[in-house]
Amino acid sequence: MTAITRPAFLPRIRPVEGLRSLVRGRADEAAWVRPAFLGVLALAALLYLWNLTVSGYANTYYSAASLAASKSWTAWFFGSFDASNFITVDKPPLSTMVMGLSVRLFGLSSWSVLAPEALAGVGTVGVLFLAVKRSFGPAAATIAAIVMALTPAAVLIFRFNNPDALLTFLLVISAWALLRSLEHGSYRWVVLAGVCVGLAFLTKYLQAYLVLPGFALVFGFSANTTLRRRLIGLPLAFATVLLASGWWVAIEELLPAGSKPFIGGSTSGSALDLIFGYDGLGRIFGASGPGGGGAGGGFSGSVGLLRLFNDQLFGEIAWLIPLAVVCLVAGLFMRRWAHRTDAGLAGYLLWGSWFVVTAIVFSYMSGVIHSYYAVALAPAIAALVGAGLVDLWSARARVWVGGVAVGLACLGTAWFGSTLLDRTPSFYPGLGTAAILLAAVALLVLVAASLPSLAENVAVKRIAVGAAALGICATLLAPAAYALDTTGTAYGGGDPHPGPGTTSGFAGGFGGNGGFGGNGGPAGGPAGGVAGGLPGGLPGDGGGLGGNSSDTALLDYLVANRGTATWIVAANSSQEAGSIELATGLPVMAMGGFTGSDPAPTLDQLKSYIASGKLRFVLVGGGLGGGGGFGGGGGFGGTDSSSRTSWVTSTCKAVSYGGSASLYDCAGAA
Repeated sequence: MTAITRPAFLPRIRPVEGLRSLVRGRADEAAWVRPAFLGVLALAALLYLWNLTVSGYANTYYSAASLAASKSWTAWFFGSFDASNFITVDKPPLSTMVMGLSVRLFGLSSWSVLAPEALAGVGTVGVLFLAVKRSFGPAAATIAAIVMALTPAAVLIFRFNNPDALLTFLLVISAWALLRSLEHGSYRWVVLAGVCVGLAFLTKYLQAYLVLPGFALVFGFSANTTLRRRLIGLPLAFATVLLASGWWVAIEELLPAGSKPFIGGSTSGSALDLIFGYDGLGRIFGASGPGGGGAGGGFSGSVGLLRLFNDQLFGEIAWLIPLAVVCLVAGLFMRRWAHRTDAGLAGYLLWGSWFVVTAIVFSYMSGVIHSYYAVALAPAIAALVGAGLVDLWSARARVWVGGVAVGLACLGTAWFGSTLLDRTPSFYPGLGTAAILLAAVALLVLVAASLPSLAENVAVKRIAVGAAALGICATLLAPAAYALDTTGTAYGGGDPHPGPGTTSGFAGGFGGNGGFGGNGGPAGGPAGGVAGGLPGGLPGDGGGLGGNSSDTALLDYLVANRGTATWIVAANSSQEAGSIELATGLPVMAMGGFTGSDPAPTLDQLKSYIASGKLRFVLVGGGLGGGGGFGGGGGFGGTDSSSRTSWVTSTCKAVSYGGSASLYDCAGAA
């Protein structure tokens, strides 16, 4: 029998060698680098994916929009709150596009909504590793990736369905692409960085642009090319950002009003109004608008230099800020004579400008700011900490104080973390003291290892490396405790906080872990129908209709009597409407948008929807636990809400369906 031979043009497949190569990595790298990379990815995956569905649908505002995106491509494109495209969420659509595709592929569930956020988190950690490694080497990259993975704000947001997860991922990709462009002044990498910033804009509007001053500085100063190419590259990058940011806005603005949903959060139904108003400049300067307000909107404390350390924000991000500042100053000082194209100098300029600009804006913006916005600071802090500690350590070869400086930095950070832990004294008491003791031991060993008589001993050098690792672990104990606590907590509403603090609602205001069915487990989704109840309830939706048996009665009645109506019911805000939409899988008209204060629909428009048979039932008051709510019965509801409520209650017929919510049947009333 003739033996069958492998054709010469086909590669030899050796599974064992391929697996070994995957784990071992490149031949020109140390053997530990690839395992370290895979290890931090595994850590991130464990933190972000384990017990992911504990929060159910988390923020039902975006979960409902994801459901709508899975049912209607028009809703997917515009970011509509409901599949019948009455109103959009008050953000651009890219985040709900991603979640909508997941729901379309895998069906509606807590997992399909939240998994894209978790995967974005794992991707953020991985890309940050690659970016920091390019500037500072694998040791700094490993530290930075671990810090990023364990940052409480990151653990919260990468397990939650707010747009900040995708925003952070895209900005880190853009930073990595920019660093790649510096090697030869490559335009293609500059264009990729600009595209990613533009996509980040389509995730959360102007917040994406906070990195642009630093990016322009880094390319204009550090790119390894001629001044002429740098001067050409900057406007090219700017044009790319504008194109990638503006194409969706241009389409939305050019379409006539009747062919698109009302842009939630705006005063005129225009995305430009939202960008330059409530969701853009209004956030920075406190301009009035739907749901707008001054002094941080009451969510994140008073403006000022120390805002990031206040009771609302400290648990999110404050743990390593002092260390990051020390590392930035030390790193720039140590490279003060470096050539402008030095990769390390460029890294400090990039991550330092990202941190400084974003921190200043967050500290002094007087519009609405939620504490979880701080996740945008996490990549810069992580990169600076990794780079600075490794640079200080490398100074041991020249100055004996290098290793001692690392020990002192770790001890100071451990002490600072202990003071922050004192704000929640019942949370792991003694943990802060343990961190200080471990850092002190590490410092003593490093001091001893720096003595001239011992510094050159090989065994002592290894002990010193272990002591430095111990010190770094001590600095991470406090934030890691908050991060681990976050993975086991169910979150919901619009202002979640990591760790043992407030977990849902709006900073102690309205909302909570209510919703249909009480404080149950993960939402079971619309499968199984409404009559049998909602399996496990809908925890953490920050609203709902009170969490009692009347909720199921209301849903049963609405589904049974929908008829041919486009919307199953009209509710007084997206917060109230979201739970109903997720429970039934049917479109709900969210009058007034997120807060109930948007001028949509007007009273005449509401009458028109009713007269045409597109809408029959209207909920009045009631929402958010049965009292008031955003619109109609109080809260943020404005003139349009009041006029709608007055007309409905005086013209439509109150429905007795066996529950307590104020439901009106408006068939024929218009």
